[in-house]
Amino acid sequence: MSQVDERQSASERRAAREAQLIASEQARDLSRELKINDFHGGIHPPENKHQSTGEPIGTIPLAEDLIVPLNQHIGGTAIPLVKLGDLVLKGQKIAEADGPVSCPVHAPSSGKVVAIEPFSVPHPSGMVADCIQIRTDGRDEWCALTPLEGYANRDIDEVLEQIRDCGIAGMGGAGFPTAVKLNPRGGAVIDTLIINGTECEPYITADDMLMRERAAEIIGGVEILAHLLDQPERVLIGIEDNKPEAIAAMKQAAEGTRFHVVVFPTKYPSGGEKQLIEILTGREVPNEGLPAHVGIVCQNVGTARAVFRAVTLGEPLVNRITTVVGESLRHQRNIEVPLGTPIRHVLEQHGLDRKRLQRIIIGGPMMGYTIEDENAPVVKTTNCILAPTYEELPPPPPAQACIRCGLCAEVCPASLLPQQLYWYARAEDREKLQAYNLFDCIECGACSYVCPSSIPLVQYYRAAKGDIREARREKEKADRARERFEYRKLRLEKAEQEKEAKRLARKKAAEEARKKREQDASSPEAKAAKEESDVVAAALARVKAKQATPEQQLARAQRTLTSAEHRVERMQSKLNEAEEAQKPQLEAQLKTAELKLKEAREKLAEAEKLAAVPPAGEKPAAAGVEPSSEPSVTEDKLTVAGASSSAAGAAIEKAKAAAAARASMSPQEKLATEIDALQKRVAKAEARLAKAREEDDPNTGAFETALEKMQSKLQDKLAQQQEQNGSGE
Repeated sequence: MSQVDERQSASERRAAREAQLIASEQARDLSRELKINDFHGGIHPPENKHQSTGEPIGTIPLAEDLIVPLNQHIGGTAIPLVKLGDLVLKGQKIAEADGPVSCPVHAPSSGKVVAIEPFSVPHPSGMVADCIQIRTDGRDEWCALTPLEGYANRDIDEVLEQIRDCGIAGMGGAGFPTAVKLNPRGGAVIDTLIINGTECEPYITADDMLMRERAAEIIGGVEILAHLLDQPERVLIGIEDNKPEAIAAMKQAAEGTRFHVVVFPTKYPSGGEKQLIEILTGREVPNEGLPAHVGIVCQNVGTARAVFRAVTLGEPLVNRITTVVGESLRHQRNIEVPLGTPIRHVLEQHGLDRKRLQRIIIGGPMMGYTIEDENAPVVKTTNCILAPTYEELPPPPPAQACIRCGLCAEVCPASLLPQQLYWYARAEDREKLQAYNLFDCIECGACSYVCPSSIPLVQYYRAAKGDIREARREKEKADRARERFEYRKLRLEKAEQEKEAKRLARKKAAEEARKKREQDASSPEAKAAKEESDVVAAALARVKAKQATPEQQLARAQRTLTSAEHRVERMQSKLNEAEEAQKPQLEAQLKTAELKLKEAREKLAEAEKLAAVPPAGEKPAAAGVEPSSEPSVTEDKLTVAGASSSAAGAAIEKAKAAAAARASMSPQEKLATEIDALQKRVAKAEARLAKAREEDDPNTGAFETALEKMQSKLQDKLAQQQEQNGSGE
């Protein structure tokens, strides 16, 4: 080694010693400043921790099927990314987080997805929830992992995203997503980071064994947590004094750091978040508040280790250390078990004696809950599986009446009034329950433990909390529905106002246009134009009057009748000569021709009536008056009239013949003829109305009224026809 290298090594050693001395001095100063506080209440139940600490953390054979719930934490249920039949690897993401307060889910082992459906999950109610069932292949093959190297030089959001993507949730309590907890909202300033290694619940030793064997990984995780919180002033690792081996291991791992291992007396439930904060800092978290509100973030030692492995190794949370204990088991210890492992499989691997088993409890005897379905899986918050015998944990005696002894209030660590909460819970008085700070209850079970009447107080509080949460959700739904209704009402009112404004604007514009027309009409040019239009209109009226004389109408009707008769004769001739295949079509055409002939006859009759009435002002010729020798316009008219009269006579004869033909028809045939005529008139009226609507004709209303009258008349005729047919049958 060169002299330069020796000098550099010596310099690095001196720097390391100086840093160690500074850290030790800071630790001594903190020890002098740190004061251990106490909290109200608390109890000292039998610990029963020695049963599961006699050997190192172990493992069990992989289960054939893993049941992985899509929700193993507080927050939204994850969304599946796989489908039936997919092959997955250990650590592969199989469900994506739904929203900010949610966690993704990863495959605990390699295998095949065989079901995505509801299964029983660990919950006090015995509920079922959506799960992904993986049939393991026995290889336990990992997918490619992506560690986050050099996290200290990375952006904090990038590190938080790595933790979120690895599905890290709190492993000591309710399972709150860790990334959300490490990113306090509202700009809260965090000056203290507390690492919870208390584990005060009887029987549970998962955190104790973790601190004994994996202390270095925990300290590595604490360094990452401190970095994410911008290096808070104090980092405290709280451990009860009943864990000497864990305390020694953590102090050794924390040597040379500014982290301080704080030991305090054992008392249940000192592991509660608010209670631990009060013990180590003397601060009290406000009612229904969060530790961040008083400048503190609290994390479990298991969570710190999971954060370390997620950042440095890229390993998602797919297993956890769980205490398996109880005198009905042949083997009691702590194991590192894959998430999703059925509890039945765990118990069978530890020699469960079902004859001695009283019940299965998830968690400890104080805060745990009983499950009925042993197929429920291990999840991220399963820190203990307790299988006691009847002698070890006798069933509680029947509840008796409250004697108002007040012991529950004396031991309540949250300084509540459990007796009052009990009465209000029974009365379902939600307002009083909230006024008495029901949601500050941590459900530690201390009140139930000391109750001489064996009243299951915690169960009442849990049920009341669930009812209040459900009522809040319903109220939120109702509020959202009301807001939507009010918004729709406002939107419709606004649209109506805009419509009214447009109508008024159109009315105003029309009024202005009318006034302008009136002003223009008073001008000489407008008067001249009006006079000219009147002259043209009068001329057109005279031409129209000439074209519409009764004689012309009679002649036109006669021509139409003659044409219709010829067409009927031609169609009759074709029908007689046609083949059988063509006759149906020709019969239809003949029927149409006959209907047109009928219409022509009707029009001729109307024209004959008009021609028989002399025009107004015309006087008959006086007897004995001879006409003038010179031809005149009157003579010409008489000549035309004589010709028209001869044509009219022929038409009259045909009309008489038609009337005779109608007289020979049966009532049914007459009715059918009338119906055919009405149907044609209705069709023509409909066409005329449609054209009027297209051209925006001002007489559209009159056309509609006429069409309605004809349709009504047609319906009456059709009804009459049905009555005739019915009477004929």
